[in-house]
Formats: sequence, C-alpha cells, structure tokens
Amino acid sequence: MSSPSLDQAPRLTSLAHGGGCGCKIAPGVLSDLLASMPAMSAYPNLLVGTDTADDAAVYKLNDEQALIATTDFFMPIVDDPYQFGRIAATNALSDVYAMGGTPIMALAIVGMPINTMAKEDIAQILKGGADVCQAAGIPIAGGHTIDSVEPIYGLAAMGLVHPSAVRKNAEAKAGDVLILSKGLGVGIMSAAFKKNALSDAGYELMLHSTTQLNTPGSQLANWPGVHAMTDVTGFGLLGHAWEIARGSQLHLQLDWDALPWLDGVQQLAEAGYITGASGRNWQAYGQNIDLPSSFSEVQRALLSDPQTSGGLLISCAADQADQILALLHEQGFGYAAQIGQVSTGQPGVTVR
Repeated sequence: MSSPSLDQAPRLTSLAHGGGCGCKIAPGVLSDLLASMPAMSAYPNLLVGTDTADDAAVYKLNDEQALIATTDFFMPIVDDPYQFGRIAATNALSDVYAMGGTPIMALAIVGMPINTMAKEDIAQILKGGADVCQAAGIPIAGGHTIDSVEPIYGLAAMGLVHPSAVRKNAEAKAGDVLILSKGLGVGIMSAAFKKNALSDAGYELMLHSTTQLNTPGSQLANWPGVHAMTDVTGFGLLGHAWEIARGSQLHLQLDWDALPWLDGVQQLAEAGYITGASGRNWQAYGQNIDLPSSFSEVQRALLSDPQTSGGLLISCAADQADQILALLHEQGFGYAAQIGQVSTGQPGVTVR
C-alpha cells in the first residue's frame, strides 16, 4: 500500500493518542517500573544516573570532561510536521542544557505509520529536527527508524560539560531562590489546539516557547551561585519542583502570584481545556504538595500541567537572582521570573 498524498493526509495530531510531554508515563507508574533498577554506586565515573530522576545521565571521561547522554521523543503536539520536528528536537536538547552542558551531536529516533502518513510530511518532521540541531551547532549524525502505529520523533542527544560544572536537580541549598525561564501553560494550549479553540496568536506563542532552546543552561553552570537546575516538562511545575525538593532534602515554596503564565492560558483552563496528564501527575505526587484550601481544581491543574519543551527551573543564591534574570531577559526569555524560595524542612512543595 502506498502512502497517502499530502491532500489526503489526516491531521497529524489525530494519529496519536497523546501529544508532546503529556505522553509521558505517569510519575507514579514510572517510579514502580524503575524500582528494580540496579544501584548506580558500582560505577564511580557515573556522576548522574537514575537515583534522583535527573534530566540526563552524566559520565566522567577525564578530569576536564564529562559526557551527558539523554533521549527524548514523543507524539505530535501540533499538526504542522516541520514544527513538530522542531519542538521535539528542542525538547530533547533541553536535557543537555539543564545539566549545564553543551550539545555535541544527536541521533534521530523515528517511528512513523508509513502507510498512513505522506512521505513528504515525514521528511518535514526530520527537517524540522535537523534545523533545530543546526541552530544548536550540532549534527544529527545518525539514528534509527521503524514503521510505527503512531508517529514518534525525538533525539538521543549527547553533550559535554566540565565535571565540576554539572548542575544536578538535587543540589539546591537552603536560602536559594527559584527562577523559571519560560512561561507556563503549554499543555493547556495544546489541549485547546486539538479542539480548534486556540487562537492564531496563542498558537504562535506556543510555537515560540516550545522551539526556544534553553541555551543559557550551559552558561549558568559556570556561575558558582547556581546550585541546581532542571527543565520543566511532562510532570508539570509541581512535579519537577518536587524532584528538586526530594533530591535536595529541602522544602520549596512557590509564589502563585509570581508564576509566569503564557498569555491566555488561565482563561483557557477556566474554559475546560485541561489535559488528562495533569490529573495523573497530581495523583502521583499530590501527597507531597501543600496547596491553599481556597485553590480550585483549575489552579491545581495549571500547576500540574505537563509542559512540552518547558523552561529551566533554577535554584540559585539570592544575591545572584537579578543577574540571572537579566541574562535570561537579554537572551529573549521574556517570561523569566523569580517564582519561589528554598528552605530547610520536610521535603515537599508549598504553594502560597
């Protein structure tokens, strides 16, 4: 059977049961699946493994270099194949930046329903990913393809970092403040997009956010006042904040009024455009979160909304916050904001 022509091709998002980082296995299920993984302590050069649910693995090569390795792939969040490729590649490279590294190359991960999708569309997905990697200054040096029931695209990405500059998600310090580099609400926007309820301006804003490379991460790793970093993706702001709290054995407080929402997101959430993944996220880690009794289910869903290619969540010394925000704003991260603080106490997250 030949592949369909472009004018016969179905809507890309209709070929997948989920999209973007909302496709992730729920954190509670993932924790159960990883429970039998062997301990990482037998590998002394493995600086970061699975122990703290960090963004990527890091392996020390020598006294000056450590290799960052990560993989990330998902199903379409938009219908434009070229933009899907761009978003997926940007999201995958984010893990390297979140560890403080600089990407050096990537391999493509490609699963496509060959008899359902037009070959021209598949080629555009690959081109979108390649163009993002070119913008990051790296090649896609190979990869692997399969004929899949649903369209899947992403990267296995590799980067380098000095061993002393690795920024884990588990090294926040009491007295730190928290900075988020991008606006929140991509999952809400994607839910609205699937139901044809996202405005043209909202769509362009979602594209801009999800294709903006988190390149400041490699610079911030060299700032001694930056203690911990992670990127906010499928588990939502609360989920990734909880990972910092749990790994660092500290308490995080988030300031609701300071959170940077992408324009129109709160109104879309109030109108009911909420993903199923936000509820699964809350079920997995809600027992570790303290929300005001006055908070609505919509506010809770916003906080656990899965982000695709989200921003860096940075834990840094308070006296460095203004400089970091200035750096982010200068590099085009207009939504970057200080959103909370870190203190001693029972590991968990409080929203006020």
